[in-house]
Amino acid sequence: MSNPYASGLDKNAANHVQLTPLTFLERSAYVYPKRVAMIHGHRRYTWAEAYTRSRRLASALTQRGIVEGDTVAVMLNNTPEMLECHFGVPMTGAVLNTLNTRLDPESIAFMLNHGEAKMLIADREYSPMVKRALELLERSIMLVEVDDTEYTGPGDRLGDLDYEAFLAGGDPNYAWQNPADEWNAISLNYTSGTTGNPKGVVYHHRGAYLNAVSNIVSWGMPPQAVYLWTLPMFHCNGWCFPWTIAANSGTNVCLRRVDAKLVLDAIREHQVTHYCGAPIVHSMLINAPAEWRAGINHKVSALVAAAPPPAAVIEGMETIGFNITHVYGLTETYGPAAVCAKHVEWDALSIDQRTERNGRQGVRYHMQEGVTVMDPLTMQPVPWDGETMGEIMFRGNIVMKGYLKNPKASEESFSGGWYHTGDLAVMQPDGYVKIKDRSKDVIISGGENISSVEIEDTLYRHPAVMSVAVVATPDPKWGEVPCAFVETKEGVNATAEELTAFCRERMAHFKVPKRFIFEALPKTSTGKIQKYVLRQRAKSAAAIE
Repeated sequence: MSNPYASGLDKNAANHVQLTPLTFLERSAYVYPKRVAMIHGHRRYTWAEAYTRSRRLASALTQRGIVEGDTVAVMLNNTPEMLECHFGVPMTGAVLNTLNTRLDPESIAFMLNHGEAKMLIADREYSPMVKRALELLERSIMLVEVDDTEYTGPGDRLGDLDYEAFLAGGDPNYAWQNPADEWNAISLNYTSGTTGNPKGVVYHHRGAYLNAVSNIVSWGMPPQAVYLWTLPMFHCNGWCFPWTIAANSGTNVCLRRVDAKLVLDAIREHQVTHYCGAPIVHSMLINAPAEWRAGINHKVSALVAAAPPPAAVIEGMETIGFNITHVYGLTETYGPAAVCAKHVEWDALSIDQRTERNGRQGVRYHMQEGVTVMDPLTMQPVPWDGETMGEIMFRGNIVMKGYLKNPKASEESFSGGWYHTGDLAVMQPDGYVKIKDRSKDVIISGGENISSVEIEDTLYRHPAVMSVAVVATPDPKWGEVPCAFVETKEGVNATAEELTAFCRERMAHFKVPKRFIFEALPKTSTGKIQKYVLRQRAKSAAAIE
């Protein structure tokens, strides 16, 4: 018998549209044109104005020759300009590459080259870094400079192309179109991965759309939330929240830098309801003087991610009255793709028990198709016994397209039809994922990935170093930080201060090991350094301190 639904019911312009988060901006401008979309110091933009400015940006980019498939890189803080780039750049069909402002010029130059950026939009604050990075490029790219009125620090103008003047030349009625295919790239994010060379993670319009909506549903955000930007927008496109807040028709409260008093003042003044961040951000608020929190009497909800948050963070947030939810994901999953979904029954538990429940990586986001723990060799799920270790794996529409210009790495990461995270975990009896260790030698410090291989390669260049291994060690402020175990050459000595200075001259300062331990490194019979032994030693050393 033929299937009566198999013919005559085809896709057409009336019943099928390619998904893109750009439509969220259009809708908010239509429904809430006068509602404040962005707050930054004395600046205020409504949703109608945000839409107009984004269209002007798209038009100006097009006038400068930016077309579909081009890369536009940005080095910006959490300001309105960064939000506008999340819409204006992809409106042209181009791909947005948000650069980590904490990186060194060499890394920035590598990303600009690898991503083949045609234009760089940069805040004046980063002019020294930008100048050096551009000098390292083998080609010239267009530079547009942002001169934020909230910034009064040093920084030279490197060219004549000012962002506001650039926008002024754009058409406010620019007729942007949905992508011809929702699989088209919308953004490029670099992650350090397990090697010193960053990998370019490519997102598509469909995934950005779905994760933006999933942030609302999986977190339970009410309409028109007031969202404070403590999470860097350069990190996984701010976990897709630039698009989330547009879908929510909420208000973006911008913040150039994270400071406990500034954050708490903003929460009080603007009645902030939601914010996100690594454990360090929440720790700052927990440890801030009580008088700084005075007057904050409304409900504040927060997401925490990065390394598994210390129990003290979860307990501390509850103590000060903030409602914290733990999420888990990677750059390759658009940021959060799993959430520790809460149960009403947990409210009756002790704070210690609630902390244990809420500290897990949890279950899949609503619009992610699967998260599980499997044996990476057999690709069989581990039993739900809370003891059997396996690798966390994801599958679904909020998994990256792949790594730019790196098909081998893409193929390996998607082996068996699942994305392999490299994180080791167990499945607990209730089906919640709990991380136990990291198989990748990546250190997640303050929400930023640090490659242990990159640090080791640097330390190996020091004349006194014979062998070195870098592992993560717990840190109450940053979640985890690099710890270097160093074996010096016979008859040669080195000090921690000397190696710290050596590293600081050669890499971004946040990557420099916070602790050096000088000893013979444990090795297997084949000479391989036993990092699992060193991880235990690093944890023990941290506990003693």
